[in-house]
Amino acid sequence: MALWRGSACAGFLALAVGCVFLLEPELPGTALRSLWSSLRLGPAPVPPGSLSPESRLAAAWDALIVQPARRWRRVAVGVNACVDVVISGVKLLQALGLSPGSGRDHAVLHSRSDLEEAFVHFMGKGAAAERFFSDKETFHDIAQAASEFPGAQHYVGGNAALIGQKFAANPDLKVLLCGPIGPKLHELLDDNVFVPPESLQEEDEFHLILEYLAGEEWGPFKAPQANRFIFSHDLSNGAMNMLEVFVSSLEEFQPDLVVLSGLHMMEGQSKELQRKRLLEVVTSISDIPTGIPVHLELASMTNRELMSSIVHQQVFPAVASLGLNEQELLFLSQSASGPHASLSSWDGIPDVGIVSDILFWILKEHGRSKSRSSDLTRIHFHTLVYHILATVDGHWANQLAAVAAGARVAGTQACATETIDANRVSLSAPQEFMTSRLEPGSRIVLNPNKPVVEWHREGITFHFTPVLVCKDPVRTVGLGDAISAEGLFYSEAYPD
Repeated sequence: MALWRGSACAGFLALAVGCVFLLEPELPGTALRSLWSSLRLGPAPVPPGSLSPESRLAAAWDALIVQPARRWRRVAVGVNACVDVVISGVKLLQALGLSPGSGRDHAVLHSRSDLEEAFVHFMGKGAAAERFFSDKETFHDIAQAASEFPGAQHYVGGNAALIGQKFAANPDLKVLLCGPIGPKLHELLDDNVFVPPESLQEEDEFHLILEYLAGEEWGPFKAPQANRFIFSHDLSNGAMNMLEVFVSSLEEFQPDLVVLSGLHMMEGQSKELQRKRLLEVVTSISDIPTGIPVHLELASMTNRELMSSIVHQQVFPAVASLGLNEQELLFLSQSASGPHASLSSWDGIPDVGIVSDILFWILKEHGRSKSRSSDLTRIHFHTLVYHILATVDGHWANQLAAVAAGARVAGTQACATETIDANRVSLSAPQEFMTSRLEPGSRIVLNPNKPVVEWHREGITFHFTPVLVCKDPVRTVGLGDAISAEGLFYSEAYPD
């Protein structure tokens, strides 16, 4: 009888614990496992909430990412394209006989010494950067050494080509790419990418991508996170030579989405040429039929006058959508006297409230409104640990799916996996944050089960989601372009 009572008691206790698992899944797993093990009933069942935050977040994304009602059929992309030579930055600079001195940024690189100083400056911050190398002969020597270096890899490069390549992965999309396309790049492009004959040239433009790993050390410098430093002596892209070819190709191609990039490449040009080309960019965009949205992808810049011109000389009002990262966002605000412009640089993870304030300012000051005829209604902001999509109400749909898709592709592409591998990624986004630093705002607490957070501010809607950061990234180059392309692929623009 005592034995029977003991068994019955254990059974009732087991049933009770099972009910606790079902009714209180948020109870700490350690407490539940301890209670179960005290009954000596074998391995504890896995409660619903015991999956890792990364696993729960990835599953929630998959449920949220749905196709838009109206999908793009034909996408035209231009105008910067090149071959990326990807290599370990530290190993290449060591092979060139350079040693780490004092890190220092250079707006333009004139020598090997400038290259070494700029590389370690950004490596020590774990920040991405891109610079123009002014000396053609020196650059050619470095590029040749990099291209022949053991382990060097050649990839499609340039924002336009990378975005076009990402779009081309969708077989239902027809993709037009205009840019300076040499034989090596043409060979690397997806078969689904159509290149107009006028875009083909005899020689490739090479960009050198110096990568470093999280925790990698060189002399006194240690990278807090994986990233890359890019430099080139690229005159074709710098002069935006293919702009006219791009625009003239649109009439025959008949796209329903246009993506423009490469304005940052003009930093190596004279101020006069910069002003001239920007006016031609605006004129070219204005020739695109009404109703076809134009997305502008920004990239790393150091010339404040050029950035200010891009903002003020009608480029922003001529495009419907922007893509940019934290470096570009802060530099934009500094160049155009926006909010938080006194902030010299980000201190670690960019503050969500500050980012939100700047995005709000861009759309309020330069976006569409009842009193302004601007086309700008959407901004896709991406940083390592989170993304934000900000849109003027009434112009875009499916943005919840779009921001989730952009974040998901960041984790899969960095780790080179088809789906999110929860064991290879980490959730590093702030667990709670304020939605503004200039206004009272709201305090948001992150929930991996509901990873997309939405808030509103004076006719502008914000969608926020964390990123699952790859712990051992295979390749960091082109992540921003893949993010923007994926976000656009899932976006739906309402007809005007």
